[in-house]
Amino acid sequence: MSLAVASACAAFAPSYAQEVASTPGAAATTDQATTAQEATTPSSPAVQTVVVTGLRASLESSMNLKRNAQGFVDGIVAEDIGKFPDTNLAESLQRISGVSIDRTIGEGSKITVRGVGPDFNLVLLNGRQMPTSSLGDRPGRAYDFANIASEAISQLQVYKSARAETPTGGIGATVNVLTARPLSRPGQQASFGIKGVYDKSAENLPADVQRGDRVTPEFSGIYSNTSADGRFGIGLSASYQERNLGYNQAAVSNGWKGPFRGDENNWGTIPQPGTPGSENITNRPDPSDLYQVPQNLNYNMSGIQRQRTNGQLVFQFAPTKAITTTLDYTYSENKIQTRRNDVSAWFNFGPSSSSWTDGPIAGPLVYTEIINPATSDIAMGGADYATKTENKSLGFNAAWRVNSDVRLELDVHKSTAESLPDSPYGSANTLGTASFSRGTTSVDFSKDFPVLSIQGADFARAPQQVTGSVFENGYVKSEVKQVQTHGSWKMLEASELKFGLAHTDVSNRSAFSVQQRDTWGGATSPADYPASLFRAESLRQYFDNIDGSSNPNLFNTFYTFDFNQLRQRAAEASGLPDLYLPKTTYDTDQRTREKSKSLYLQFNTDWDTALPIHTSVGVRYEKTDVTSTALVPTATSISWVSQNELPVAFGAPAFTTLSGKYKHVLPSFDADIDLRSDMKARFSYGETIGRARYDQLTGGQVLDTLARVEGGTGRQGNPGLLPVKSKNIDLAYEWYYGKSSFISLGHFRKSLDNYAGQSQTVAQPFGLRTPIGGAYWNAALANGCASADTTCIRNYIFRNFNGQPGVVRGPDDPSGNATGTITGQGNDPIANFRITTYSNQKAARLRGLEFNVQHMFGNSGFGVSANYTYVNSGLKYDNSSIGEQFALVGLSDSANLVGIFENDKWNVRAAYNWRDKFLSSTFDGSGPNPNYVEPYGQLDLSIGYNINRNLSIQFEAINLTDEIKRIHGRTERNLLFVEQSGPRYMLAARYKY
Repeated sequence: MSLAVASACAAFAPSYAQEVASTPGAAATTDQATTAQEATTPSSPAVQTVVVTGLRASLESSMNLKRNAQGFVDGIVAEDIGKFPDTNLAESLQRISGVSIDRTIGEGSKITVRGVGPDFNLVLLNGRQMPTSSLGDRPGRAYDFANIASEAISQLQVYKSARAETPTGGIGATVNVLTARPLSRPGQQASFGIKGVYDKSAENLPADVQRGDRVTPEFSGIYSNTSADGRFGIGLSASYQERNLGYNQAAVSNGWKGPFRGDENNWGTIPQPGTPGSENITNRPDPSDLYQVPQNLNYNMSGIQRQRTNGQLVFQFAPTKAITTTLDYTYSENKIQTRRNDVSAWFNFGPSSSSWTDGPIAGPLVYTEIINPATSDIAMGGADYATKTENKSLGFNAAWRVNSDVRLELDVHKSTAESLPDSPYGSANTLGTASFSRGTTSVDFSKDFPVLSIQGADFARAPQQVTGSVFENGYVKSEVKQVQTHGSWKMLEASELKFGLAHTDVSNRSAFSVQQRDTWGGATSPADYPASLFRAESLRQYFDNIDGSSNPNLFNTFYTFDFNQLRQRAAEASGLPDLYLPKTTYDTDQRTREKSKSLYLQFNTDWDTALPIHTSVGVRYEKTDVTSTALVPTATSISWVSQNELPVAFGAPAFTTLSGKYKHVLPSFDADIDLRSDMKARFSYGETIGRARYDQLTGGQVLDTLARVEGGTGRQGNPGLLPVKSKNIDLAYEWYYGKSSFISLGHFRKSLDNYAGQSQTVAQPFGLRTPIGGAYWNAALANGCASADTTCIRNYIFRNFNGQPGVVRGPDDPSGNATGTITGQGNDPIANFRITTYSNQKAARLRGLEFNVQHMFGNSGFGVSANYTYVNSGLKYDNSSIGEQFALVGLSDSANLVGIFENDKWNVRAAYNWRDKFLSSTFDGSGPNPNYVEPYGQLDLSIGYNINRNLSIQFEAINLTDEIKRIHGRTERNLLFVEQSGPRYMLAARYKY
C-alpha cells in the first residue's frame, strides 16, 4: 500500500491534511473513533470514520496519528466538535513529549521543542505559514498561542523529523494547527458553550490596579452544514473571552552590576581589605571568586484585563467529485490592558556592608548601602497602558484528483499579524514618584523573596512628588503572502512521487518611539501634589505565597495612585502637557523583507520484505533574499542630569538599507519497519533550517536613550545572517500493545551550525562628548571628590561652574544637593557605547531521549498517559566566565503525567506538567549574564458531567496548587524576579446537536 495513503497526516496543505486511511497493523476502528480526520471530497477512498466523542477517544486518535504517520509525528485530537482538551493550545502542546512552554500572564504562550527555543519552531495554520507580532518582546518568529482560542481547533500535529515536503523554519518541530472543515463532517452540526472564569490572582492586588469583575464570561460556538448532495459546505466558528488577572513580582529588574573578581577595586565593587568599610564584609569573596551587586530592587503589582475574539468562516464547494475548493477567512484579536504600581530602591554603589555565600560564584545573603543623611529617593511608580494584536488570514485552496493516480493542489493565502497601542497613554509607560527620605538601605536575599529594609523613611517630612516619566508607542506588523502547489503521482503498486513548489513573501515592520522626561530628582515641587492623590498600602500581603515575605524587617508601607489623575496633575504643574503623552511619530522604524522560493521532490515506497518497510527519500531546495531598511535617529549630544543618568539627545532620523541572501539543499530520509503487527521501529535523517529573528536581521544602529556614567548601550542587526542549519537523526521503538495503549522510546540528535551569537562591541558613534572624565569632572576630583561619589562631583561643578558652557544649575533638592544639567563639550572625552550585534559564529550539539506510555485499564474507564524527555548539550552557560558567551536557551528536561476517568456520564482529567531548570537568556538588564528559570510544576484538573447526549457541564482548575515562578542569575541568590499569581477556576456549560 502506498505510504502516502498510509500516512494519517502526510501533507500540510488543507485538503491533504484532512485525509486519512487505515494501514496494515493499525487498530481496528470502533465507535470510540480511531481516526484523526475524515476525507474532504466525495471521491476520497472509502474509510470507516466516526466522530471523536471523549477523552479516551481523543487519546486513542492521537495514538493512531502517531502510529500511522510517516516520520516522527505526535498530535492532539479534539474530543468532539468545538471541544479541545485544553483551553489554551500551548497548554495542550506541553502534554506532548519534548514540548515545553513559556508562560505569560499565567498561561502558555510559546513553545520550546527538544531543547530548541521558540524562534526555531514553525507554526502553520492548515498548512500555511503564519505571521506573528508582539509588543512585549524582541521582534522574533516565536508564535504566541495565546492569540488562538481552542474551540475551533480540530487537531494539533507536531512534526519532529524533517521531510522534504515540510516547509522550512522548524528545527525543533513544525506545528500544524488544523481547523474544522464542513465537508469533513457531512450534515448539520453545532456546538455552543458558555463559561464563567474566576481568576484568583485578580483579587490579590492594590485597589488602584485592580480591573473589572471577579467573574468574567466566555462564549463560543461552532456551526457547520453541508448540502444534501455533499457539494457545498459552510462552517462558522466564533468565540469571545474575557479574563481579569494579576501578578505580583519582586525583581532586580535592571540586573546585577558585575560580575567582579574578588580582588577588583572599581565603581560598584565591595571595599577591598584595608580600605574604609572592609570590616563590614562577612565571608568576603576570595580574590578568584566572582560576585555581583544589585542595581535596584523593585516590587510591582500588575492588574490585567484581556479580551480575546476569534472567528473563522469557511466555504467549500466541490463542483465535481474530482475537485474541491475551499475559501476561508480567520480572524483573531487579543486586547490587553495593564495597570501597575511599584516601589523600588536604587543603589548608587557608595559605602556598603554585605555578607556572602561561599565561592567560586559568591551570592549575596545581605547587601546594605549606607546612606546618611536619609535623603535618597524611595521610588514609587505607576503605569497604565494597553495593546491590541490582530491576526487575519484569507486563503483559497483547490484540490484536483486528476485520476486515480494523480492529484494536484493549489493553495494561496495572505495573512497578517499586527500589534499596536490601544490606549491614549501608549503601548507602555511609567510615571515615577519619590519621597526623598531614604536612608541606609538593605536587601536580604537569603530566601526566595528578597526583603527590602529602609531606614529613615518619612513621608511627612518628604512628601511624594512626581519625578521622571517614560511614554512609549510601539507598532509591529508581520505579513505573509504565500503561493504553494503540491502534487502526487502513484507509481506502480506501492510507490508515490510527491512534488511541489512555493513562493513566500514575508514582510516585518517594527517601529517605536519614546517620550522620556529624565527629571528623576524631582520634576516639580512636592507642594504640587496633594496627599489625597496617594493611598497607603501594605506590601507583604501581595507576596504571601513566597518564602521570606513574612520577614518583619520588610519595608512594608508604600503608596499607590491613580495613573491618569497624577499624570494630569504633573502635566498641569509642569506646564509641559505634551511630555506626559506618547509621541505621534516613531523614533525608529525597522523593516525587513524576505522572499523565498522552494521546491521539493519526495519518493515514498513500501517494501514487501519479511519485515515490511516503508521508506521516504526526498530533497528540498530553498533560496531566500533579505532586504532590511531602518529609520534610526541621529544622536546629537549627551547631558548629565542625575547621579547615574545621562540621556542622549537625538536629531532628525535617516533611513539606511542593507541586504543579504542564502540558498540551501536539504535532503531527508525516513524509514519505519513493522517488526510485528503491533511493533514499529523508526529511523529518520534530515536537514532543516531556522531563520534568524527579525531584530537580529534588521540593519541600522540604534542607541538607547539613557546612558550611564560608565557609558551607553545600543544595538545593530545584520541582514546578512545565515539561518541556523540542523542535521537531525531520530530513532524510535513503538509497541502498540492494546487498542488504546502503547509504549515508545525515542532518541534524537541535532547538530546545529550558524547560530547568531550575540556579542557586544565598544564603539563611539556620532562622536558624542560626555562630561564624565571631562574638565569639570577632573576639577572636582582635584578638589577632594572621589571618582565614585557622583553626588560630590555634581555639587562641585554646579557650585563652581554654573553658567559656564554646558552647565545649567537648577534648584537644590530636599537634601540640599544641587540639581541641573551638565552637557558634554567639544574638549570632553568621546562617549563609549556597548553595541549589541549578531554574527554567524556559533555551533551546538544536543541529544536526548523521549519516553512515552499510554495505558487504558480495560473497560474500567480509567487511563493514564505519561512521558519524560531528557535533553543534554555540552553547550551550556559557564557561570565562572565573564563577558559574552553563547549557550543554548530553553534546554531542559520535562515530564507529564495525565490521569483520566470516563464513563457515559462523567469525564475527569488531572494533568501535571513539570519542566526542569533552564537558561532563558544570556543577557540581563545590565549586560551578559545568565537568566535561569527555576524548576516549575503545575497541576490542572477538569471534571465534566453529561446531563444528556446534548448538554454537558464542566469544571476546570488551572494551576491548582498555586505555584510561583522564579528566575535567578549566576547563583540562586542573584534573584532576577520571583512572581506570584494564583489559580484559575472555570465553570462551563456546552450544548451540541
